[in-house]
Amino acid sequence: MILSAKNICNHILTVFTSLISLTLYESSYKKRIPLLFDDAFLPTFRSSTLLKLKIRVQCFDDCLYLLDGRFNQLHTLCVDLTHINEPDEIKNQGNLPNLKCFSLSCNFGTNHYDELIPPLLHRMPNLEQLGLYVAIFVDTFIDGNHLKKNIINRMSRLNQFKFYIRSFVYIRNQVNFPSTEDIQRTFIDFQNNNNIISYVDYFSEANQSQCHIYSYPSFMPYYGNITNNFPGGLFKYVRVVSLFDEHPFEHEFFLRIQESFPVMEQLSVANYKSQNHKQSYKSNNDNRNLCLIEYSLLGELAILNVHDDYIEQFLFNTKTYLQNNVLLHIKYESLQRVTHNFTREDTRINCAKINELKLYKTKCSNSSLQEYFPCAKISYT
Repeated sequence: MILSAKNICNHILTVFTSLISLTLYESSYKKRIPLLFDDAFLPTFRSSTLLKLKIRVQCFDDCLYLLDGRFNQLHTLCVDLTHINEPDEIKNQGNLPNLKCFSLSCNFGTNHYDELIPPLLHRMPNLEQLGLYVAIFVDTFIDGNHLKKNIINRMSRLNQFKFYIRSFVYIRNQVNFPSTEDIQRTFIDFQNNNNIISYVDYFSEANQSQCHIYSYPSFMPYYGNITNNFPGGLFKYVRVVSLFDEHPFEHEFFLRIQESFPVMEQLSVANYKSQNHKQSYKSNNDNRNLCLIEYSLLGELAILNVHDDYIEQFLFNTKTYLQNNVLLHIKYESLQRVTHNFTREDTRINCAKINELKLYKTKCSNSSLQEYFPCAKISYT
């Protein structure tokens, strides 16, 4: 008999009655266990012995339910969320004095940071270790002053704070914008100030700005909206990466990304600016042949909102080496154009490595498409 995730969760703590540590992840980083804690279907998912829980769930509601008293001895909780939306009202909002270690991560941006995240952390007066990895939409950038006032100064026992916070601000007639140097100065009196990275990006066409702040080295699982201002580094735990800029990404930039994220499994690119320095790699004696970029673990690639140059960047086997079994998200018209209506030799090798192709267009009939992607299951969105 095959048990669903719900059935497993419902029975696991009744079978293992003295369990003290539980890691509840599905094998894929993309999947989340669809737990609904307000559903009577999970009445036995509780324990008076569990001390440590690591889990991936759907939403902020689930995180709050995990802290509603069902695990009254819990001292370590690591939660990875799909999204942080405004939750339903939950009655139990009391302090959590037993919690010593807490980590919260979410890849997608939220508009509800102020009313959700700091109040949750303030319920943990004895917290000693904190990990916070979120993307948020706010009126002003999150900086060192904010972290000191709203988190650090409220937690007298906190001795380790690892974070990655990407804050977005819409540009509305502002004249003076904080620079990277302005943001970095707010961390001057932080412990290990030299290990805190910050940088600011401004997007005039999108009327948006963003600020990355993070401790380094980092345990964050995601790194989003990377631009040409990316300062580099080695990120051993990041598996989901997204790239966006209003300036071109050159081949050397992608090489830096591959070197910085050696365990990257999912990559999305958004950039409509054509590359300035295309590399042809036509000559076997050209040293640029050494710059072939190999994505050894990449299993999902989204190149939807891009100039054709970036489709060539990933599908030319002289520029990029893909592993087998890649899921590719792409617009049909762009793919048809770059592959010369599915006849181009330069893109044939990498296209043959795609095992799932999601095309963004009304379904069309083209016999050459399946021949060009011989291993791919093709679907339309």
